[in-house]
Amino acid sequence: MSTDPADRPTDQPSGRAPRLRRVLFVPLTAAALLTSGAGLGWAVAADEAARDDEPVVVVREPLAGTDAPRGVTGRSLQLHRVTVMPGARLASHHHPGTQVSRIENGTLTYSVETGAVRVMRGSADAPQLVRRVVAGETVRIRTGQWIVEQPHVVHHAANRGEVPVVIYLTTLFRTGAPAAIPD
Repeated sequence: MSTDPADRPTDQPSGRAPRLRRVLFVPLTAAALLTSGAGLGWAVAADEAARDDEPVVVVREPLAGTDAPRGVTGRSLQLHRVTVMPGARLASHHHPGTQVSRIENGTLTYSVETGAVRVMRGSADAPQLVRRVVAGETVRIRTGQWIVEQPHVVHHAANRGEVPVVIYLTTLFRTGAPAAIPD
């Protein structure tokens, strides 16, 4: 039998290997997402309350889109699902175009640094204002609520809850633009 640790079955104890896998999981996953173009451009960090044995991640999944929406040129219209695990934080950033985000599950702690957003609920046909959030304020955006972020709005967010936050978002960005720009 090989003595190389890489050849060991995964169910066999391997000393430091599980800890090493935990330590490398978040940076390697973030690097893979960012280099593949699927990254959010957000720094992801563990909240102080996060457990050491669980990775803290944000996953952005492209669901649908087009690089040729009618009525605009040089823009991409995209639909994504973003999952923010408990303890994950999204560093300060802004978007290169308009983004509409709706919380499908959980509660997102959301802070505006510059600009303002309106937290809404209900359908786009009959939206109801929950509250306006201005620079310097932090709010909780709950399941069923949504916001429209314009390019001048610098913000950051976190999942301080115990369940994943699931966000559906649509973007209208310049074709080839990053999903987010760190600030």
